[in-house]
Amino acid sequence: MIKNNQQMLNRLHVFLDVLVITISYAFSWVCLVVGNRLFSPDRGLLAPEYYFMALIGIIPLYLTLYACFRLYEPKRRQMRRIEFANIFKANLLGMMILTMIFFLFRQNPYFQVFSSRMILYFFAINTTASTVERTAIRVLLRAMRAKGYNQKHILLVGFSRTAEGFIDRVAGNPEWGCHIWGILDDNLEEGYTYRKIPVIGSIDKLESILDLNTLDEIAITLAIEEYAKLEHIVAICEKSGVHTMFLPDYNNLIPTRPYTEDLQGLPLINIRYVPLNSFFNRAVKRLVDIVGSLAGIVLFSPVMLVTAVMIKITSPGPLIFSQERVGLHNRTFRMYKFRSMEVQKPDDEQDKWTTPHDPRVTPFGKLIRRLSIDETPQFFNVLKGDMSLVGPRPERPFFVERFKEEIPRYMIKHQVRPGMTGWAQVNGFRGDTSITKRIEHDLYYIENWTLGLDFKIMFMTIFRGFINKNAY
Repeated sequence: MIKNNQQMLNRLHVFLDVLVITISYAFSWVCLVVGNRLFSPDRGLLAPEYYFMALIGIIPLYLTLYACFRLYEPKRRQMRRIEFANIFKANLLGMMILTMIFFLFRQNPYFQVFSSRMILYFFAINTTASTVERTAIRVLLRAMRAKGYNQKHILLVGFSRTAEGFIDRVAGNPEWGCHIWGILDDNLEEGYTYRKIPVIGSIDKLESILDLNTLDEIAITLAIEEYAKLEHIVAICEKSGVHTMFLPDYNNLIPTRPYTEDLQGLPLINIRYVPLNSFFNRAVKRLVDIVGSLAGIVLFSPVMLVTAVMIKITSPGPLIFSQERVGLHNRTFRMYKFRSMEVQKPDDEQDKWTTPHDPRVTPFGKLIRRLSIDETPQFFNVLKGDMSLVGPRPERPFFVERFKEEIPRYMIKHQVRPGMTGWAQVNGFRGDTSITKRIEHDLYYIENWTLGLDFKIMFMTIFRGFINKNAY
């Protein structure tokens, strides 16, 4: 029988993480000293004790980030790729927080002489070391499970599509260390097998099997039409004290990724999972938006200055064109762009698409639209909080009213902040392309948001997003 050793493993994880963070920080200091002697021998460094004093704050900060990014959850059902992504995100956010602290307190003499390279070295070394540490733990646990140690023995009660899906996933992930002992079902004959997992009898045998005390978990995988049996089955499992899971059979009813909340003891199933409903996720994304928009304003300031001068030279009228768009929670805001068209009456531009060879577009406007330079003032929208660096592109109120009647689930895109770039845009659905396909990509982004996906989209934007063949 598997022991309830997750708490002990978590304590070991915390201890090892403290050790790895300390060693990574020490090695970062060594790299800083060596680099300073090789490339900047005339530049002095703080005494070692001043650098290592920072560990008093860094260690609890990183342990908190690791907990927030679910790095202390059981590894049995956490994919290695997801764990590595969470390690990277936690360390990246840690580096951003440390950088912001140094920026805010830059007038303090201590922070003025503290080398910022130390933070960069620590990010690279600690990310690598933490990945190696947790990979080694995975390898050790997998070796133990291969020898029969730390195996989790599970019995399925009820056979359904959910049961098939659970068996498929367990078979495809042997590192989970799960052994499905058998299936109890009232509708299949004893001896029937699915992927070598046999039906060992009817549900009436559950109590006698539990008396044998050989199981670690019961997974209730009843078909939805058999839910009348659920209360009785749960009562038997609770009486035996065995840990019990319930895998609901609603995939055909709810094709999205629902999640459950507790409403004062009443389970509440949310039909759609939106990660950005989480306060922590929103806060992390907003922090990235603030830092990223400030960096974008600084980086693109020469381009914006030249663009402003050229607009003034080539076309009479204002530099900035602002237009009402629909954003988070269906609230409208003014989105900024460099003016790329001749000045026109407000009523003329509210309900018209830009078309090929549109006479309203100026020659210089055509260039900046094609290179997406006209979008750069939206960094200020991001800084204000009207938009995000990444998210579904916002639309004008006229088209929102039209599309919400024509396109199913169109309005779900307004559950998150609109973005300067998005999953649809980097996949080619920008400008005069399929609205339906664009919404499909927006919904995928909303339901599968991670900080890593945001960085992936921003990286892809560099190669796919700036030059827009559909910009007229």
